[in-house]
Amino acid sequence: MDYRKVNLSPSQLLIVIFFVSILIGTGLLMLPFATTEPIHFIDALFTATSAMTVTGLAVVDTGSVYTVFGQVIIVSLIQLGGLGIMSFAVLIYMALGKKIGLKDRILLQQSLNQTSIGGVIYLVRNLFIFSLAIEGIAMLFLALRWVPNLGWGKGLFYSFFHSISAFNNAGMALWPDNLMGFVGDPIVNIVISLLFITGGLGFTVLIELWREKSFKKMSLHSRLMLVGTFVINIVSMLLIFVLEYSNPNTLGGLASLWDKLWASYFQAVSPRTAGFNTLDIASLDESTIFLMLLLMFVGAGSASTGGGIKLTTFLVIVLAVVTYLRGKKEVVVGRRSISYEIVFRSLAISSIALAFIFVAVFLLNITEKEPFLPLLFEVISAFGTVGLSMGITAKLTVLGKLLIIFMMFLGKLGPLTLVMSLAKQDNTKIRYPSENILTG
Repeated sequence: MDYRKVNLSPSQLLIVIFFVSILIGTGLLMLPFATTEPIHFIDALFTATSAMTVTGLAVVDTGSVYTVFGQVIIVSLIQLGGLGIMSFAVLIYMALGKKIGLKDRILLQQSLNQTSIGGVIYLVRNLFIFSLAIEGIAMLFLALRWVPNLGWGKGLFYSFFHSISAFNNAGMALWPDNLMGFVGDPIVNIVISLLFITGGLGFTVLIELWREKSFKKMSLHSRLMLVGTFVINIVSMLLIFVLEYSNPNTLGGLASLWDKLWASYFQAVSPRTAGFNTLDIASLDESTIFLMLLLMFVGAGSASTGGGIKLTTFLVIVLAVVTYLRGKKEVVVGRRSISYEIVFRSLAISSIALAFIFVAVFLLNITEKEPFLPLLFEVISAFGTVGLSMGITAKLTVLGKLLIIFMMFLGKLGPLTLVMSLAKQDNTKIRYPSENILTG
């Protein structure tokens, strides 16, 4: 991987590589034997972007419009996008015995959202071991459920497709109604949810869980991710159960209490970038939709297969606000202080994300004829690389699809990566006198 002749920063090079991969995927999906019917270029581009960014939004039915070849291309893009292009490149170079240079390590650091280049090669090696092992085990469990009903060939392929789609938080399914047909199925609910929760924790957390036997010995990041994920999932499940219990189009229409609990659990953990659904999203109460908007915006963990601003980013902002309200100068959690640089970074990520979301929703309200709430839901779902929709994806105009494509691209790479790739770094060390301004 010789980038010495390429005059691009690591952030810019990462964006170029990602964009080229999407275009290659688009070209493959445009092949006649990739689809059962002719599709437009914009729809192929949308599908390739959705798969590569592990979002899951779809303008056509993946299970019927794409052939097995097309579905293999889609699931390959999902795996490539979820684990990272640079991770695959480094793995190939390691297999060939090639040396991994400094610029390659910096690219890996950017693509995996790490704070330093130290240990990134170790992380990549373990990333593949964990990922393939988890996907393989999950595939076997899903095969036990689907092979008896679908047959060996189709059952194994469906198990293979959905295990990769779930672990990489893509949310793409081969059934027209996603997973609504398995709303009360314990095997499907447990296996699929464990896959995307595991993938959403982040590879650094997974490796620490493997190495460290004590919760107290884990890094602050891992502890925040584990506790934060558990609390948010439990609270979200209880809220959805209460809010939707009497809704005849969602939980109210399910026969047993167990089905209601399974549906509440699955739909509570899925919005944090997974995108699978066992309930009709368009039929949910507006209060539940509002809760999902927050969950999609927050997203999964750093260095994970998920999107959003990331759970730790959200927690840092909350902790900073609490610290200010308590009149303290330092953000402290778990007997560890969080630097001002991390607080500023978290604020920058959130602010840039909100700015892009605001502009995208504003433009969609001009180009589309759909109501405001479904458009807002679509934009945040795209940014969070979630893939849930209130049923308007296929109805979008060409301009609308292009806007959602950009939001999926932004959500996968991260708003800060995109902005920093366009901005010049200020290396000046001049300091100016301070002066107060009125706020609040």
